[in-house]
Amino acid sequence: MNVRRHIPTAVLAGASVLGALTLSACSGSGGGKADGKLNVTASFYPMEFLAEEIGKDHVQVTDLTKPGTEPHDLELSPRQTAELGESDAIVYLKGVQPAVDKAVQQSGVEHTVDAASLTRLKKHGSEVDGHDHTTGDNGTGHDEHGHDEHGHEGHDHEGDGDDPHIWLDPVKLAEVAKGVGKTFADADPAHKADYARNTDDLVKKLTDLDKKFQDGLKNKKSDTFITTHAAFGYLAERYGLTEEAINGIDPESGDVSGSRMKELQKLAKDHHVNTVFFETLTSPAMARTLAKDLGVKTDVLDPIEGITEKSRGKDYVQVMEANLAALQKALGAK
Repeated sequence: MNVRRHIPTAVLAGASVLGALTLSACSGSGGGKADGKLNVTASFYPMEFLAEEIGKDHVQVTDLTKPGTEPHDLELSPRQTAELGESDAIVYLKGVQPAVDKAVQQSGVEHTVDAASLTRLKKHGSEVDGHDHTTGDNGTGHDEHGHDEHGHEGHDHEGDGDDPHIWLDPVKLAEVAKGVGKTFADADPAHKADYARNTDDLVKKLTDLDKKFQDGLKNKKSDTFITTHAAFGYLAERYGLTEEAINGIDPESGDVSGSRMKELQKLAKDHHVNTVFFETLTSPAMARTLAKDLGVKTDVLDPIEGITEKSRGKDYVQVMEANLAALQKALGAK
């Protein structure tokens, strides 16, 4: 007897879709262990970098954000949302991608790590003044109210809320790395020692990167730089610089007011700014317009939200080193 012909077509179709999803999960594209590896989902590139550096051969990492995609704009498909729930571990940064934040909350995955919970966030706006930077345990030189050790208030104009761009400060990223290492160890105790060793190696690499920035930006003619959006606030605070951004925390937060453009023009002249920085994943139009008005150059300062063929390096460390070189050139650092 041909039993199959008595099964409703809709049931068969549903079974086919379920089978495809199950097969996909087993293949390691989004969930389940593949080849005995810890299946990790990362929300976007900086989290992918951490996962791969700490997990090495013991993990298989899936990045929810495809190369070349602006992470803030990410929308998850039903398939991606379903596969997220099959992950052994999730590494994300709350506040960058609302769709991911919601999906993680609903995923039911036990081993999740929010990078934003592993270091102290600050409220930044279109201007972040790191002049009063002092080296302390938290490395910002300011308390949670934006005051430095002398009680002076930092210049975080037009605050957009907590700034999630912590990965652009190597010291903060090292703090996050330690939390990711512990999460992997909890999810995969058999390789706990390897995760600890890999975490230590990454922290050293980030400490060395921090030293390069400290040394490379010591002697400079100017300390002010202009960017497309306010992604570099933590970097500015860490190394005693001032970031002036055309847009706020969101790279596409809307039209820029004429008063802001006039303010930037005055700041550029007062602080001898010779470069306006743009990014690889967003339109350079506004930066080029401002640079033309000022009669200065443009260059790339990469927020490293994704790696593409246009990136000045193959990974986070290489692109950060390229960012350092760009800042040295623009600020007249020796």
